Amino acid sequence: MAHPQFAAELLQRAEAQGPITVGLAGAGQMGTDIVVQVALMPGMRIGAISEVRPQAAIDAALLAGHDRSDIVQAANASAIDRAIEAGKIAVTEDLHALAAAGRIDVIIDATGNPNIGTLFALEVMKNGKHIVMLNVEADITIGRFLKEEARKAGVVYTGAAGDEPACTLEIIGFARSLGFNIIAAGKGKNNPLKFDAMPADYAKEAAERNMNARMLVEFVDGSKTAIEMVAIANATGLVPDVPGMHGPTATLEELASVLCPREDGGVLHRKGVVDYSIGKGVAPGVFCVIETRHPRVMERMIDLKVGKGPYFTIFRPYHLTSLEVPLSAARAVVYKRADMEPLDHPVAEAVAVAKSDLGAGQSLGMIGETDYRGFAMTWEDARAKGALPLGLAERAKVVKPIRKGDFLTYENCVPDDSMVITQIRRRLDQSDGRFVTNAA
Repeated sequence: MAHPQFAAELLQRAEAQGPITVGLAGAGQMGTDIVVQVALMPGMRIGAISEVRPQAAIDAALLAGHDRSDIVQAANASAIDRAIEAGKIAVTEDLHALAAAGRIDVIIDATGNPNIGTLFALEVMKNGKHIVMLNVEADITIGRFLKEEARKAGVVYTGAAGDEPACTLEIIGFARSLGFNIIAAGKGKNNPLKFDAMPADYAKEAAERNMNARMLVEFVDGSKTAIEMVAIANATGLVPDVPGMHGPTATLEELASVLCPREDGGVLHRKGVVDYSIGKGVAPGVFCVIETRHPRVMERMIDLKVGKGPYFTIFRPYHLTSLEVPLSAARAVVYKRADMEPLDHPVAEAVAVAKSDLGAGQSLGMIGETDYRGFAMTWEDARAKGALPLGLAERAKVVKPIRKGDFLTYENCVPDDSMVITQIRRRLDQSDGRFVTNAA
């Protein structure tokens, strides 16, 4: 959460050193939001945008109120720097040029591709810049490696404010600072849950919502929820209680009496879990169910209408997605601090479950398409099953038939070893002592 004086600090820094200059990779829906929001913020500016469709970057800058004469094309890093020095916004098609530009303080990756995002993050860090990753898929697959690379480079690697994981971390941190016991943390699911959702069935709704149908299905089929809950788990040590999590239909008022231990009338086998609710009044917020047994604290919490006790729900009723992201960029520069980073060792894994029957020889598509969906479980469970991490499923080759509902595993699938994310993950698994079949 931003300090009350943060806006003043940003202005002071801008007066002393000039505004924080942000580089942005990707000007899709989220990237465009970021360009517009940064234009409204004190002490910050967009210096350059990398986008394979330059017109999308130009349109984003125009929408943010910049004059067309202040938006220039730049083919290399020195051209980007010259544009920034002249107070203009550079648009480039070259991610390498963006990573190398010397006038940029921090870069936000809004590309949305785990493999490209990984390559790009490594290059940004080698160039001595902080990186804000909107790419949760890359983070849950190899985040601890990226964190370590950032440490070696002396820069900040951070998840993005505004997304549910970082927003949930805010209230987890608040509760832990007060000494409360964390029972469960997570989010309300925004879209209806349909595990076998297919893009063809959502084309009309996606068009109405100005979204890509594949991206919409990634939300509807539960993949994004699994990804986000695993990201929270691996940043906090909280774990999925059962494979797939519970996902109860608990309203905001019911959360503390449902996501609590079974001996107290809830559904949990243990304390300290990540989960989500599909009940009314929770989405689009994030929550943390806490416990206190001290009679004085219980009395005060009940008096303040927080709940009945001994379990209480702390709730943030909104997450502003891309609009909050620039705060992570600013905090990385000003405080040299990550809003969200993984622990040194993961405790949870998002794995892939078949959405349809898959035949040997088939090459798999992307998350949110027709082949598989994301599913959250503990890291130990995933390891015992030999389950394929969700971030490695795209372009994997099926080597044995897989039935709908079955796990994709290293035995029935071979991940694409030409992708750097696969290579890094394999090295991480080998250093953990995990034997990975088929990944020679």
